[in-house]
Amino acid sequence: MGGGDRPQDPYLALSGRVKAVTPSPSFSLDLTLAALADPHRRRTVELLRTAPQPSGALARALGLSPPAMSRHLRTLRHSGLVEERADGLDARVRIYSLRREPMNDLIAWLAQTEAMWVAQLGALKAHVEAPPSPKDDA
Repeated sequence: MGGGDRPQDPYLALSGRVKAVTPSPSFSLDLTLAALADPHRRRTVELLRTAPQPSGALARALGLSPPAMSRHLRTLRHSGLVEERADGLDARVRIYSLRREPMNDLIAWLAQTEAMWVAQLGALKAHVEAPPSPKDDA
């Protein structure tokens, strides 16, 4: 893969083994879905919905070791779902919070997908409920 190539596999990009470049909307969605595929990361997002939290509090709430929590948070950061900042009192403590943009992209994609299925199912219903044409009687 060349220096400017975008990784094709979102899992590779999330692992940190491949440096991602400016992602396309579909690639960003892939990163979001890949990050949310893990139950610990989904639970982390749920916990961060209430308020920004330090990694230690998240690890305790999830029953994870600090290194395991760090790996999950790194994946969430790489996907753009969370951001970190240093605590004003202790620079060693990192506070994590949610970013809205990746979720907005996911919501938009789901709305488009739902609209497509509503149209498809509406067309199927109309076809099934349509009276038979005269040539169908022969």
